[in-house]
Amino acid sequence: MDNKRRNVLKSLALAPGLLGASSFFARPRMSTSVSTRVQYSINAFTFNSMLASGEMTLVDMMEFASSLGLNAVDLTGYYFSEYPNVPDNKTLFQLKKKALQLGLNISWTGVRNNFVKPDKASRDSDIKMIKDWLDVSSTLGASIMRIFAGKGKYGLYSKEEVKEWMVSDFQECARYAEEVGVMIGMQHHNDFLYEADEIIDILKRVNSDWFGLNLDIGSLRKGDPYKEIQKLAPFANYWFIKELVYVDGVAEPVNMRKIANILKESDYTGYISFESLSDGDPKEIVTSMFYDFKTEYEKLS
Repeated sequence: MDNKRRNVLKSLALAPGLLGASSFFARPRMSTSVSTRVQYSINAFTFNSMLASGEMTLVDMMEFASSLGLNAVDLTGYYFSEYPNVPDNKTLFQLKKKALQLGLNISWTGVRNNFVKPDKASRDSDIKMIKDWLDVSSTLGASIMRIFAGKGKYGLYSKEEVKEWMVSDFQECARYAEEVGVMIGMQHHNDFLYEADEIIDILKRVNSDWFGLNLDIGSLRKGDPYKEIQKLAPFANYWFIKELVYVDGVAEPVNMRKIANILKESDYTGYISFESLSDGDPKEIVTSMFYDFKTEYEKLS
């Protein structure tokens, strides 16, 4: 570059008024606040009856998510025909390719396990299944895989004894999760862990960077659910937003403004997944939930 041109560019850069509101070299001002970085997904269980009957496929669900403007989908394991066995790579790669074509991430997978059962052989079988599906999750590129605590009778054992073996089982799964690079998210499911404090206690006892929480707002049914959700919010790696919450065990429509406030105050920056359990058209219900939440959340930005 000759000296004359260099001097002209230098003078323009030092005199932004000559070029309007911004300098010749300036980039548009952009917000870098990470507190606004939430992404939206949908859980396959929303379409449980339709997926189970064959009326709908996972690809159909992905197409709906894309048309709604969501960022991702949750692909629950038991909607694969092979479950609890794993699908072949061809099936997984086809879903992965479809997600790419639709501009979606596959953010989440999930399985159904039960670590409440006293029978160790049964729990070991579930641990193997979880490890197999962690491999599936890694192949799909999912960031997190949901597992449960479990439910059912545990004979003459105390609840504390169940928690002790449950923590050990969770720790074994978390070690494998670290090997394959997929976070495990425990979903409290109103089955064995009912209150925020005992959920947090389990998370702390497992004590793994690869074991986290899927915060399910519809499964906190003792007392004030919003206070319980607020307690759990700092521990959440993933959120399930449902259309109902339970105040002292009584169902009522979720207050999206309260949920949006809790999310904003906790500086959550991950995925928010919508899941409908009500009668009616699940597409209409999820669409309404998504727009209601998004409206309230964006008011806080």
